[in-house]
Amino acid sequence: MENAQNWMAPEFDHKQYGVLVLHTTQAYGATTRLKDWNTQKPEQRLQVLKDIFAERTDEQLNAEKPSEIIKMQKAVMVDTGHDDLMSVLGKVVLHVESADLETLKKSYFNKLSGYIPSSNRQAFAEGLIGFIYEKANNTEWVIQKAEFDQKREALTAKWGPTLFTIPDFDAKDATTDEVDTHITELFAQKILEIEYEDVLPEAIGNWLELRNALIEELNGYPQFRKAVSQYRERWISSFSAKYRSACRKTGNPVALAKDLYDLVTSETPFGIEGYPNPDLVFRNGLIHDAMDDDEQDLKWKVEP
Repeated sequence: MENAQNWMAPEFDHKQYGVLVLHTTQAYGATTRLKDWNTQKPEQRLQVLKDIFAERTDEQLNAEKPSEIIKMQKAVMVDTGHDDLMSVLGKVVLHVESADLETLKKSYFNKLSGYIPSSNRQAFAEGLIGFIYEKANNTEWVIQKAEFDQKREALTAKWGPTLFTIPDFDAKDATTDEVDTHITELFAQKILEIEYEDVLPEAIGNWLELRNALIEELNGYPQFRKAVSQYRERWISSFSAKYRSACRKTGNPVALAKDLYDLVTSETPFGIEGYPNPDLVFRNGLIHDAMDDDEQDLKWKVEP
């Protein structure tokens, strides 16, 4: 009951805490009354303590020099107000039979699976444990949840994995043979439709780069495919607004279509989660891939 006595001390404000953990290396005995403690209600816990205290004899309780355990039990069961005792009992959690250091370490590292790569878990744990110990001083050891969450998020950002491996994209024009091979693709025909043959080598080169990236054996390949799909949807939504704006303008339809093409393919790519700074070649390859989808009915040709 030493911890209970400490928790009931006037200088300890138990109202600041939602849980009070009693951590011991001693295992439960087969017949212990405490084995169901963590699932019991405060009233049941109080009865357990009363049953234990009731076993003390008058001789033990009234001894001139009672043992330390008797002093603690009397301080908790006799000298403590009922309301305060019930409040504390409702918060107490017993954590018994602590594992050895290596077992604890392995268990904790396993819980980081999926969040922190195995090679980074030691550094992550050291950073978090160091933060926890730094919060202790000569008079108290208090860790605010908001500060803990902030530190954990910072360490996760530092030591966590990227969502997927970003492939390399080369900004190279398609060769004459590649242009001849792919000029019949739907996206290439839409470029010819606005009489912009000059951009075909670049457009086909970007399109081929994206296609090659999508067949690479990448780390986190499913996540990369998902990111491409999400990016595509967002770009289509953005392009649709620009296309409607172009259709409202007056002037030569071919010139307007070329201006739209130049505007859309030269602007800085927006970022998404896991890919904050997309490569221009990636984004433009994705544009032509979207134009190649006949179900989307996208086009460069401006129709006032």
